[in-house]
Amino acid sequence: MKIGWTPKSLRSFKRLIRKNPNLRLLIERTLYQLAEDPFHSSLRTHKLKGDLSNVWSCSIDYNYRILFEFVENSEGKEEAILLLNLGSHDEVY
Repeated sequence: MKIGWTPKSLRSFKRLIRKNPNLRLLIERTLYQLAEDPFHSSLRTHKLKGDLSNVWSCSIDYNYRILFEFVENSEGKEEAILLLNLGSHDEVY
């Protein structure tokens, strides 16, 4: 599955890496797993409720999350993943 970035998610990624360079490899592994199988048990993927009802969340580690949506790929009928935000639990919710 393809992964797309929003401007906000790119800024969040750069900010996280600047604050904690050790997270880069962990985020890359998480994104690879997300592209391969968005519902792999290690990601703890779940759909959110309330104001974020169309948004999904997965875990980078215990403290950090990725918020994303499933969207239709512009190149075909396949679904793609659009990253919305990355950060700590308090930062993304």
